[in-house]
Amino acid sequence: MKLSIIGAGSLGFTRRLVYDLLAVPEFRSAEVSLHDIDERNLDMIFRVLKRDIDAAGFAVKLTADPDRRLSLTRANYIVCCARVGGLEAFEQDVEIPLSYGVDQCVGDTLGPGGLMYAQRTIPVLLEICRDIREVASPGALLLNYANPNAMNTWACNLYGGVPTVGLCHGVQNGAKLIAKALGVPVEKLDYVCAGINHQTWYIRLRVDGREITSEELLAAMRADPEIAEHEKIRLDMLERFGYFTTESNGHSSEYVPWYRKRPGEIAEWISMDSWIHGETAGYLRVCRENRDYFEYEYPRILSEPPHDFSTPRSIEHCSYIIEGLETGRAYRGCFNVINRNYITNLPEGCVVELPAVADRKGIRPETVGRLPLACAATCSASVRVQEMGMEAAVRGDVLLLKQAMLHDPLTGAVLNPPEIWQMADEMLLAQRKWLPQYADVMGAVRGRLKKRIVSRALRSPGLRRDVKSVAEIEASRRREAASRQASGRKLDYDPDREVSVGCRG
Repeated sequence: MKLSIIGAGSLGFTRRLVYDLLAVPEFRSAEVSLHDIDERNLDMIFRVLKRDIDAAGFAVKLTADPDRRLSLTRANYIVCCARVGGLEAFEQDVEIPLSYGVDQCVGDTLGPGGLMYAQRTIPVLLEICRDIREVASPGALLLNYANPNAMNTWACNLYGGVPTVGLCHGVQNGAKLIAKALGVPVEKLDYVCAGINHQTWYIRLRVDGREITSEELLAAMRADPEIAEHEKIRLDMLERFGYFTTESNGHSSEYVPWYRKRPGEIAEWISMDSWIHGETAGYLRVCRENRDYFEYEYPRILSEPPHDFSTPRSIEHCSYIIEGLETGRAYRGCFNVINRNYITNLPEGCVVELPAVADRKGIRPETVGRLPLACAATCSASVRVQEMGMEAAVRGDVLLLKQAMLHDPLTGAVLNPPEIWQMADEMLLAQRKWLPQYADVMGAVRGRLKKRIVSRALRSPGLRRDVKSVAEIEASRRREAASRQASGRKLDYDPDREVSVGCRG
């Protein structure tokens, strides 16, 4: 069995995926190929993993392949976690919309940032799909972690000709938060979670066979001071919708028109304790910090003892899916798949996130039926934006891209149509080197921007924290470690804290 990881140049996330895979005894003689366009980062992650695999005595064939087609040759499974354009493009995804007044916490799923991310990523994914069809093993499965997950997964299935499943850890993390509020082990929760990626809803929740009502869950969460402070938006939506959503406060704030449209009110809905609770450009700040920390962290990791493969796996779906397909040991999780009437009041053919089982029979999604109407309405608005964004990326269609931004809930709540049209042109021109499908229209884009009709004065700086220095990051981590040791708490694996210079997709 061969696994190829595309976009492998992250010390945190790539290690986690490989450690998870090799926790399965049957895979300790597998072939694992790492590919990244940054050969220096690729060499770093290869050296760390090679040390760990050799120390464990596994017969794994580990390679670092700068040639993507070589990495994909004979692969049975391909994991994509690439960020096309890196931090340079990511900064433009966030900073240009902010200058027009669109305040994003992450900007990788919907909104101007998510839509432009799709324009950069989908053409590359379709090239990867072409390579998979030509050189990978017949029936190879693409497991996509790269955001915007739904748009990317949709394009690969519809236009790439490769069976693709989108993977995310939002459902698992949301379940852990629910368990914390209810004071029960997460293993005690029995739930059905369904919707679209980053807008998935716990539509059924039980503990020991007893139904947990929305009123009970809301009361438990508001009684927890930490949750009440950090999750104001999710708790407001729980109260008004009757269902809890998977994504963090910061993520959730970007996908709806209600919480980030007035600069003077944003502070009421977010917490600055951590980026994930809603800080303006919070994930960009963290990625910048991890880029700077990368050089410091690498020699420290090499000096540590090799990884102990007897430690538990992370919550990431990847290794469990491959284990289910290869060994028949069934795994049930929530995956992103093409809607084949699994959720009956979301569009057929879009990408939905819902329970599915992976075993020797394949990946078998479960039929959920109808989402609650408010949940379906919120998801439907996002799905239509995703569809336009995905089609625009495939066709290089400027008008369709602008129409996607026009219909985006947050963007439409903040900007009028002329502002959206000009912002889209500015983002296209800034990112032209990653947008080959738009090459023929860049002259027209430049011409329009010479006749600006909208002032591009910064309307609000947002609620931001300064980028920490390497010394400040190290001091912060030492304080966290000392606090954990004093309290006996175990640090849960959090991939968003472990992204490195490549910034996991």
